[in-house]
Order: sequence, then structure tokens, then C-alpha cells
Amino acid sequence: MSRILFGIALACVIWGVVSAIAMAGYIARRGHKINILFFRLLIFKYIHQYAEITTQERGKPGGWFYSYITSMNLALVFVIIGAVLK
Repeated sequence: MSRILFGIALACVIWGVVSAIAMAGYIARRGHKINILFFRLLIFKYIHQYAEITTQERGKPGGWFYSYITSMNLALVFVIIGAVLK
């Protein structure tokens, strides 16, 4: 059972990475520079910029922001449940 939960958590993390890349692409199209070499270190900066840009444009953060937050929180929950059940 815990392997299934860890697999689901891994899928959530992968979806979070996809969301982060989509957010970086979005802010790159808006003229912001993306440092590919240090992407993993600067991802929280890019997420914040994405939230600010989409909030200015639409009045609330964009869908990729919520997708990232939800997927990472679900991954955390599934890992904790999997560790408890192990």
C-alpha cells in the first residue's frame, strides 16, 4: 500500500515540475530572463514573479500557480501517509 502512495506522490512531484516549467515559460514570454543553469535554485523566485504578473493581468494568480501548490501539497500528504502506513 505504501508503494502505491509513494508512486502517487512521485506523480504529483512530476506534475509540480511540469507546472514550474510552464510558469517559467510564461514569465519568459513576458520578457523576464530565466537562468536555466540555476533554475532549481531560483524556482521560488520565478513562481513569485508568475503570481505577481498574473495577478496584475487578471486580478488573481494564474492556474499554473495553483497547480504547483496543489501538486506539491498532495505529494507531501501522500509521502506522510505512506510513511505512516509502512
